[in-house]
Amino acid sequence: MRFELGDDQRAFQDMARAFAAEELEPFAADWDRDAFFPVETLRKAAALGLAGIYVKEDVGGSALTRLDAALVFEALSAGCTSTAAFLSIHNMASWMIDTFGDEVQRRKWLPRLTTMEIIASYCLTEPSSGSDAASLRTKAVRDGDHYVLNGSKAFISGGGTSDIYVCMVRTGEAGAKGISCLVVEKGMPGLSFGTPEKKMGWNSQPTAQVNFEDCRVPVGNLIGKEGEGFKIAMMGLDGGRLNIGACALGTAQAAFNRAKAYLGERQQFGKPLASFQALQFKLADMATELEAARLLLYQAATKVDAKTPDATMHAAMAKRFVTDVSFGVANEALQIHGGYGYLNDFPLERHVRDLRVHQILEGTNEIMRVIIARELLKS
Repeated sequence: MRFELGDDQRAFQDMARAFAAEELEPFAADWDRDAFFPVETLRKAAALGLAGIYVKEDVGGSALTRLDAALVFEALSAGCTSTAAFLSIHNMASWMIDTFGDEVQRRKWLPRLTTMEIIASYCLTEPSSGSDAASLRTKAVRDGDHYVLNGSKAFISGGGTSDIYVCMVRTGEAGAKGISCLVVEKGMPGLSFGTPEKKMGWNSQPTAQVNFEDCRVPVGNLIGKEGEGFKIAMMGLDGGRLNIGACALGTAQAAFNRAKAYLGERQQFGKPLASFQALQFKLADMATELEAARLLLYQAATKVDAKTPDATMHAAMAKRFVTDVSFGVANEALQIHGGYGYLNDFPLERHVRDLRVHQILEGTNEIMRVIIARELLKS
């Protein structure tokens, strides 16, 4: 087992940290307050190779590993959780096209996705289909050289703003085997969007419902074969869960760092807060939990890279544990700041708001437990 990062990995990490410090952190509070989507900043990230992290190089990707991606998203999220998380979603959608699309599809979309000339969203969840993803109802009926789509997708990051939507739709029987993957392009007749959602956090990225009303999509936009959509979605979610865990971890580490510094700065009863054993113990627990979460995340990323039989289970373990730990650490960091932590003069309240959704998306942490238990009980 290797616990040290290689020189290249440290270079990726340092580059992402510098970008977060210079291009994300100084503006994150304003973006959150104004619900501003920083597209030009995302394109600056793309210029560094961060919009196609595990996309092949022949279409402009960086061809890095899932562990490399975890390092990058962990570093970026210290600057702005919400923006880093959106970039992870864009990467997941691009990976699906790169991995399962044909050469025409790869050449059509990926060179522009890896520069973020165009932006991608991923559409799985529906108003009546969340944790039970295989029950989705958005229907695509073949009509000559087009599919005609009817239905809706809910809670879509980038909804109304993104240029393409990688959608899971029903082309066949009920259940997982009847699901296919279609790319729907903005401007196609019958595609519309709901009003932007007002959210607790993740305010630097737009979220809206995506609606299809007799939306005609060319058959050439089918990714893979009919009936392969659920497999594509689940494989994508293994990586997505790692990325969301990484974004949570980086945010929690930033909150921890602020809390540690504050303990040395703030005085009560004539002594620095750092001299009180109760707070020392709290800091020790936070550091220990972060380190355990980091090791589990990196191990899961290594397993997903290696395509081991237990990769899905470990991705679920990492997502569950890392996001729960990260929320807890950020919440403790806020507590250490007392009343100041509750003010938006400090970033702690934003960290807590942004992190809360990480325990819900890419499969709720309750569903992560279902996946883990199912795998454990197979033998």
